Amino acid sequence: MKTILKYLLLTVTCIGFSITSNAQDLIETFKNQPNVETVVVNKKMFQMMSNVKMDMNDKENQAYLNLIKKLDDLKLISTKNAATSGKMKTYVVSYVKTNSMTELMTLTENGATTIFYVDPSSTKENIKELMMFVSGNETIILSLKGSFSLNELSLVTNKMKLPVGNSLNKISK
Repeated sequence: MKTILKYLLLTVTCIGFSITSNAQDLIETFKNQPNVETVVVNKKMFQMMSNVKMDMNDKENQAYLNLIKKLDDLKLISTKNAATSGKMKTYVVSYVKTNSMTELMTLTENGATTIFYVDPSSTKENIKELMMFVSGNETIILSLKGSFSLNELSLVTNKMKLPVGNSLNKISK
């Protein structure tokens, strides 16, 4: 009887964690852990970035400004801690399932696996949400929301020098 109660308690705890993890925001789930680095850029910051003085004769600058006007939210978290990496993977699997996201591509190179997911209504030219999960020596989750294309996204991640730029270059080709 005690064994059955232990399993029941463990099951209820796991279900409770799963529900809590789905309800929480990506950054809120991991921000208080000392071994996690986070980057959050919200719509207001993207709007402010679009007012930065640039050479508008440069087509890359024009494309960059056009894209950042389309972005609502960018969240990036990373860790090299194995225990936290496991929790991040569990979070991604649950989030992808709950939101019916589609796996777009898996890329494996240099000991790291990168998986791209998009919201179910996405097309090449109009993505509302993209999630990227990288696992290897470092685990990274990138969540990006707005209305953008893969080509535009590749440009902005390179310009912002985010560690996901190379992977996005490959998927956009």
